Amino acid sequence: MILITGANGLLGQKLCRDFSTSHEVIACDLHPQSFTPLSGVIYRFLDVTNQPETRLSVQNNNPQVIINAAAYTDVDGCETHKKEAWVVNVGAVENLVRICREKKIKLIQLSTDYIFDGENGPYSEDDPPGPVSFYGETKLESEETIKQSGIDYLIVRTNVLYGTGKNVKKNFLLWLLENFSSGKNIKIVNDQFNNPTLADNLSLCLLEMAEKNLSGIYHIGGAEYLSRYDFAIKVADKFNFDPSLISPIQTEFLEQKAARPHWGGLKTDKVRKILRTKLLNVEEGLEQVKKGMETKERV
Repeated sequence: MILITGANGLLGQKLCRDFSTSHEVIACDLHPQSFTPLSGVIYRFLDVTNQPETRLSVQNNNPQVIINAAAYTDVDGCETHKKEAWVVNVGAVENLVRICREKKIKLIQLSTDYIFDGENGPYSEDDPPGPVSFYGETKLESEETIKQSGIDYLIVRTNVLYGTGKNVKKNFLLWLLENFSSGKNIKIVNDQFNNPTLADNLSLCLLEMAEKNLSGIYHIGGAEYLSRYDFAIKVADKFNFDPSLISPIQTEFLEQKAARPHWGGLKTDKVRKILRTKLLNVEEGLEQVKKGMETKERV
């Protein structure tokens, strides 16, 4: 039995789909119903920041593994709503850790390259952290909570997650497509580098990692390291939009509330030696998204 939190999010939807092919799945989120109901997947309302509620849900379902895909991911919002961000990104993890320790349950936690300062990326699993935003601080603190707990855990750091899903919050790809479709001119930073990760690809990696019973810390990211601007150009090209709609800009001129790592991203050498699942480059990831969208349009 696998219990998945944040099941209505972009990654959560993919996890429910992929894990349900070979496991019993309890899908949990803060909504009355699943956004993408699946045969064989039981959906439950759950607020993981509520310890008694979370404990009861775990006791009633008795999972062997909990995958925590719930998080407060609005990087700028974390700067202005620090209490809420801490409760979701740290407090919920503390709740899960206590329960996992008592019940001998494995915890799989999603983390981020934003725990690093972005001065010398991409980063390996052994590089020292140094977050430059409150979001990064909360995700690092959640990692430390897990590492010090004594439970069996798998922490998977990823970056710039993109893809499509039902009623999901706008990720970078969806934001680009929306603006391209309306013919808007947009400014994209050319001094933030990372390796964008297709949510579908990450989900399949997590399935294989769970089935191999891997523990510890691993990095999973796309197979291509590039700037946000270059990613946007590739999106325009793949979806047949005019690349002249995109203008490069430096981060300092955006005046964002939260600082961003410039040279972020993740080295994936460790995980590539273990997994059969191939890490996709941008071209492969976007092609998969495009085919999926075309299939839905034909249905």
